[in-house]
Amino acid sequence: MTMHLDELATKVGEELGVTGWISVEQDRVDLFADATGDHQWIHVDAEKAASGPFGATIAHGYLTLSMMPIFLGPFMEFDGVAMSLNYGVDKVRFPHPVRVGSKVRARVSVVSVEEKPQGILLTMGCVVEIDGVDKPACVAQPLALLVRG
Repeated sequence: MTMHLDELATKVGEELGVTGWISVEQDRVDLFADATGDHQWIHVDAEKAASGPFGATIAHGYLTLSMMPIFLGPFMEFDGVAMSLNYGVDKVRFPHPVRVGSKVRARVSVVSVEEKPQGILLTMGCVVEIDGVDKPACVAQPLALLVRG
């Protein structure tokens, strides 16, 4: 989906789309644990986690959040943009753990569009769903500064 930057304001409150499913496997979780130093057993010890509260290892909440570029990428191509910069994330919550071996996808919407001297500050809504689970894994509002060019 490609639209011109100036069309974004007409999309406030609308869902832009849903991504494909992505499998969350133990190797991704282990690499994230190594990168962050968070080696808590619920993430990396499959044997202990099998008898733990979730019945298996689970992804770090911040791993799910770190997948935002994967989820948002297909919706971040705009004509009239020289570059987009990560500006932060608002209202992040992790309502349900992601068990290793699960598949996740995201529903992406436009929350707000604000003109700034450097470009447009885009606030998106991102609800990360888990295949077969009613509650989302993550609900967040990523922000991007879209620099005109």
